[in-house]
Amino acid sequence: MSESQQYLTVTALTQYLKRKFEVDPYLGKVYLTGEVSNYRPRPNTHQYFSLKDDHAKISAIMFKSAFAKVKFQPEEGMKVLVVGRIGLYEPSGSYQIYVERMEPDGVGALYQAYEQLKKKLAAEGLFSAPKKPLPRFPKRIAVVTSRSGAVIRDIITTTRRRFPIAQIVLFPSQVQGDAAAAEISRQIERANAQGDFDTLIIGRGGGSIEDLWPFNEEVVARAIAQSQLPVISSVGHETDTTIADLVADVRAATPTAAAELAVPVYNDVLLQLKQDQTRVFNAFQNFVQRDRQRLNKLQTSYVFTQPNRLYEGYLQKLDFLNERLKQAGQNNFNLASQHYQRVFQQLRQQTPIHQVRQAQTQLLNLQQRLNRGTQLVVRQKRQQLMQTVQSLDLLSPLKIMTRGYAFVTADEQVVHGVKQLQPEQTVAIHMADGEAQAQITKIDGGK
Repeated sequence: MSESQQYLTVTALTQYLKRKFEVDPYLGKVYLTGEVSNYRPRPNTHQYFSLKDDHAKISAIMFKSAFAKVKFQPEEGMKVLVVGRIGLYEPSGSYQIYVERMEPDGVGALYQAYEQLKKKLAAEGLFSAPKKPLPRFPKRIAVVTSRSGAVIRDIITTTRRRFPIAQIVLFPSQVQGDAAAAEISRQIERANAQGDFDTLIIGRGGGSIEDLWPFNEEVVARAIAQSQLPVISSVGHETDTTIADLVADVRAATPTAAAELAVPVYNDVLLQLKQDQTRVFNAFQNFVQRDRQRLNKLQTSYVFTQPNRLYEGYLQKLDFLNERLKQAGQNNFNLASQHYQRVFQQLRQQTPIHQVRQAQTQLLNLQQRLNRGTQLVVRQKRQQLMQTVQSLDLLSPLKIMTRGYAFVTADEQVVHGVKQLQPEQTVAIHMADGEAQAQITKIDGGK
């Protein structure tokens, strides 16, 4: 063998080491504990992270199908217990653990998931949202629970005993197992979609946290939060508290307690109605008695026994006002008479006849002045008109033409120069006493 044939390729060495990992019986199933490191959640796909302790670290991968079974949310620094196999990743030549199962170290996986979801929903305000009040006299009650469980029997028995006129409608659902949460939420939505129920009860009997787990699922919590019907949650025993209990409008310790919260006692209602009827009747009697006393008091008052006393004061006031009116009228008349006498005396002292005569004389003078002024203006305007007519007559073209002048037109246009004429062109010569036709025989431009 030559020296070069003794060397392996990187690929060959990596394949050899991977084979060693795969056939090693101790690496096929490894139980490992450590802290989660470099974890970045990747939705709906494989998860990559590391596990470490104080002295070492190993890469880890958990495929989507295995991670979907994890009931809690891994967090950075969380100490976990994992089960998986050790393998080698050829492209990088690094070994890693392929995690098949994972749960918190020291705390159950379901409890860890419960606390994480509880913290998440509390931050969103689902627990502190305003609770819907339960109707006092429900006609139809929807119940989401198992068809064959004791829950529905207890609810029916209690409701018939307390309030038999209420109708119970069962929306059967699984209350345990992987498919239970989706079915519970679907039945809650169905009950709301029908729109003819007053109250909704969900519940099941007691059990372990695994048995009650569908009522700790987020899909059920959100279905309860979105319900338009008031929801009573009765899950497990009194000491069990689920996410559904925290989101619901009312929590009941048992199914019997849920029915007692949902409906009143029929006989108690009848008794209360009877008491209310008696109370209303007594109140009405007291009201009538009080009004009758008021009527008797009014009937014995002086207004009805001596009605004239009602308007005696008004008559006296009317007489007083009449006297005041007469006095005021007399005073006004006296003042007016005095004023009239003063004015009459003043008019007698200042007779207007003299002023009228002066005004007539002044008016006559003004009329004479107006006539003289008008005649003067007319004469001036007539002289101006004669002068203007004479000036216009001196400037008239006809006056000038009488002195031997004429003007020439061609094609009805006045000829201003020889440039407008053509040889043998016919023109018209206009003179003071008429018009003559002429023909151009020669054109001399002149200067």
